[in-house]
Amino acid sequence: MKNVYMENLGCAKNQVDAETLIKLLEDDDFVLTEQVEQADLILVNTCGFIESAREESINSFFSLHEANSKAKIVLTGCMAQRYADQLEKELGEASAIFGNRDLSKIHEVVRQVFSGERVISVPSYPPRETEVYERDLLLSFPGSAYLKISEGCNHWCSYCAIPLIRGELRSKPKQTILAEARDLISRGIREINLIAQDLAAYGTDDSDRTSKFMELLADLTALPGDFFIRLLYIHPDAFPASLPSFIATHPKVLPYFDIPFQHADTTVLRSMGRTGTKESHLALIEQIRSAVPDAVLRSTILLGYPGEDEAAFAQVLDFLKKARLDWVGSFLYSREEGTKAYALRNDRDHRKAHKVAAAFQEELEALQAPITGNNLQRFVGKEYDILIEELVEGEDLAIGRMYAQAPEVDGLTVVVGRNLKAGQMVRCGIKRVNGLDLEAIPVAGAMHG
Repeated sequence: MKNVYMENLGCAKNQVDAETLIKLLEDDDFVLTEQVEQADLILVNTCGFIESAREESINSFFSLHEANSKAKIVLTGCMAQRYADQLEKELGEASAIFGNRDLSKIHEVVRQVFSGERVISVPSYPPRETEVYERDLLLSFPGSAYLKISEGCNHWCSYCAIPLIRGELRSKPKQTILAEARDLISRGIREINLIAQDLAAYGTDDSDRTSKFMELLADLTALPGDFFIRLLYIHPDAFPASLPSFIATHPKVLPYFDIPFQHADTTVLRSMGRTGTKESHLALIEQIRSAVPDAVLRSTILLGYPGEDEAAFAQVLDFLKKARLDWVGSFLYSREEGTKAYALRNDRDHRKAHKVAAAFQEELEALQAPITGNNLQRFVGKEYDILIEELVEGEDLAIGRMYAQAPEVDGLTVVVGRNLKAGQMVRCGIKRVNGLDLEAIPVAGAMHG
């Protein structure tokens, strides 16, 4: 038996891949260790979405290699998938470069590595009926898990490298998704976070090109058990019109809407390859809030895209003032080779624009923070179920989340109370807003589950 150390970077979809890789290696008698110094094998599950993520991946690789230079070290994930040829030449320290489309190939990659070979393996996707999805260990906090319903994307937004990395849309068979959900529920998972590049695109890669997402959601909510579903990432141009009313009548689906609008200026949106407008975005938000009064809305904004100027950014600020979104994340445009937007400006102009966009980002955050803080006030004085994530050592405190807070990206709820356990659901009264977090105490006599 050998020890394996996993360094997982990037998004939740990458995390699911890491969990699958761990399961596959455990089937080969590897034991997961949290101490890199004890590892015989190190896996660095990289992100390749934007330049800063790739830099983090490379820095992590060298840091881990320095911490344990005797271990075999495998670079896998999105960066390995997209840049295998380049990494083969420039990263001689890597025992293997392994893509992320057929995770089952990790068996033979590792066998070759331990027999002394250096391996470059970027396999294609396997047939859907043979693809592996099994996971034992979950890298989420207790009580919560991600469930990936598709790979890749067919939107081909002009700035986005995801189709180059993950390929075109590849929906997972519905029965496989339902089986995974049943397994998670049987293991006591209370929060199932559905993830994909665009949830609503599920099934549009079938011959009839129509979305099967609402059918899938209906089947998931019909499963027995004490759980709830959180929906993460729905493209605004493909938003299902029936989704708000469905959520309003199906309490197992949290009234949480994660819609990456990305911008509000029509010219910029068209160049991005998106069909929406500021007005259509605001109309969608109003539709959601009318159907679901307790809806929480999150979005992301991309700043620094070619063609964005002061006037275009002013449209973003006006949109945010009117939308009053609960949570807004922002990121700076990364010039990705192979995307449609790459040729829209040269590298020198990109560096200049990046500095301007960084200033825009500060202005956006200064505008949005008080909106978020004010929106959180509506929860004060009310009771909600809080999923406890972790205990604060030496204190009668725990960190958790309510329905308005998605894992990792939103604020948290600090629960003041004793005898709390990670992974349990606790009914709490919200006492105050502290910055962008909430403070709560358990309701007297509340059932802990």
